[in-house]
Amino acid sequence: MWLKMATCVRKVASEVFGVSRGGKQEGKDTWWWNDEVQRAIKEKKECFKCLHLDKSAANIEGYKLAKRVAKRAVSVAKGKAYDDLYQRLGTKEGEKDIYNG
Repeated sequence: MWLKMATCVRKVASEVFGVSRGGKQEGKDTWWWNDEVQRAIKEKKECFKCLHLDKSAANIEGYKLAKRVAKRAVSVAKGKAYDDLYQRLGTKEGEKDIYNG
């Protein structure tokens, strides 16, 4: 009896509310992104779309190269942003930034 009721409730709920694919994704921490990182990420996404449509060797290599360039740009920008943050936190004015934000 409980199994039939549970099945009925799930069926009606999925018809009324629909079915989602999974959990909520957290937003990416992008406060340190600069123009170069944004350009590299955009290029990587475009290469991925081309790869999804046509899995040729040229598209595979293009995507691998764009992915490598994007990872490098992210690494450099993130390192520089955190170095600047740590330098600022070392100053008297920067001590207040710990609690803001």
